[in-house]
Parts: sequence; structure tokens; C-alpha cells
Amino acid sequence: MANQPKRKGIVLAGGTGSRLFPLTIAVSKQLMPVYDKPMIYYPLSVLMLAEVREILLISTPADLPNFRKLLGDGSQFGIELSYAEQPSPEGLAQAFPIASDSGFLEKGDSSVLILGDNLFYGHNLVESLVRVSSLREGATVFGYHVTNPKDYGVLEFDEKNNVLSIEEKPELPKSNFAVPGLYFYDKKATDFARALRPSARGELEISDLNNCYLELQQMRVELLGRGTAWLDTGSYSSLLQAAQFVEVMEQRQGLKIACLEEIAFQRGWIDRTELKEQIVRLGKSGYSHYLRGLLH
Repeated sequence: MANQPKRKGIVLAGGTGSRLFPLTIAVSKQLMPVYDKPMIYYPLSVLMLAEVREILLISTPADLPNFRKLLGDGSQFGIELSYAEQPSPEGLAQAFPIASDSGFLEKGDSSVLILGDNLFYGHNLVESLVRVSSLREGATVFGYHVTNPKDYGVLEFDEKNNVLSIEEKPELPKSNFAVPGLYFYDKKATDFARALRPSARGELEISDLNNCYLELQQMRVELLGRGTAWLDTGSYSSLLQAAQFVEVMEQRQGLKIACLEEIAFQRGWIDRTELKEQIVRLGKSGYSHYLRGLLH
């Protein structure tokens, strides 16, 4: 439909990464390696797999130049990449006023927010992403079965996958389904986010934004099955585990996870000439050798 509103993607890659000091004193957490590519490639790949091509990357004023150096305008990946500053981390929901004030999110745009340190991989993931992205009313979060729900936002939902409640780190969890850092919203998200007041810890909480949709009974959950991996790379151990997971999967299958050029090439967003240019740019690395194999 000609008047169908766009869904635009936002990657929140700000913060100080203090849980990873001294690793992240000089380098953004989202630029740290996860096996053979920078961490930021993984959330970008999720948006691309959801067929979202207009993407805003939000980070600190100090880190943005490095992201620009790495990713440029995104054309080598067949996407349109914009950048905006988050001068100080004041909550995940702050992403929406920033995206609106920068001119990226316009009235009527649907959006998807992904956190820059989240990695998703698995069977049927692409189908779930495309299905959820096609919805234009309300909000959708994902549910992932965990053994330690007390450490996360926990979902309660009915048999039709309508969300009844989301509790942050509850003492008595109502389910074992945690909420990963991936959120799909309709056009109302920016107005809701602007109306939020800072929480007791001084932040615009994503849980408060989600509650705006809950009160309207306009939030649903998409459950990620047991064949899907969700990894949060915010600690020393989880960063190492994520790298080991990617290494095992890639070595076993001979296929790369979160290869942005491959996603773009398979979707016809870049052609053979553009792929060859990227191969030259990446020199004699193992990554460029893999890209060369896509041409045959």
C-alpha cells in the first residue's frame, strides 16, 4: 500500500560499559569483538533480517566517530544509516525523543528498538521478525525461556499471547519468560516516551513505555522457541560465551552469523560490483575470503 507507514530501526549503543572496565574505558562496548566481527554487527543484522533498511544508531559523543568510521552511511550493506548523540544515558526510552528530535522518526513512523549488546540467532527467527514487523498497531515484545527469570523483566501473558504484565526482576516471577532487548512499536511510541517521567533512578524506563501499551491492551508477545539463542554480552563471561557460540556455529556450518554484506547481497540490496568493492576494502582477512565465496 502506498500510504503504509515505514518501520524504522533504532540501535541503542550508548552507555559507559562500566561493567566491562577496563576493556571499555577507551572503546565502546558495542565495538568489542564477538568472535570475527564487532558486536554492533549482530543487532544490525537483526534489523536487516526484519527487512528494516532505515536505521539510526544512537551512541555517546565520544564513540560516534568510531561507529561512523566502521559503518559509514551503511550503503555497503544496502541500508541507510544515520547517527544521533545520547549525551548521557538516561534510560532506554530516551531513544525515542532522540530519534524524533534528530528528524529520523517522523509522525506516523512505526519503529523497532534493539539494544546494541544483544545477539539473536536461531531457527525461524527471520520468519518471526518479518511477521512482527508487518504489524502496524500496538507493540510487540519477545519472550525467551530462562532458568533465572528473577534477573530480567518477566512476562505474564494469556493463551492468545496478549501481555498481561511485565515485572522487572520480580522476587516471585509469574513465568520463566524474560524480555530480551528487542521491541517493536507503532507510531504512538514517541508521544508516549515524551510523556514519561524519570523513575526513582532518574531514567526513562522502557518498562514504563511498555506499560503505556499494556494499559491500552495493545501489547503482544512473540515467543522465541527452544531453537533460538538470545545472548546478552554485557559481562566478561557473557562476552566470551557469545564469541564461543558464534565460533562453534560458524566453524560447524561454514556459514557466518550476522554477515551484513551477505544479508544485503541475498536480498538484492547490493549487487556483485558493490560486494566486490567491500571485499577489496576488507583486504586479506578471513571475513573477506568468506565474502569472496558468495560470488561463486
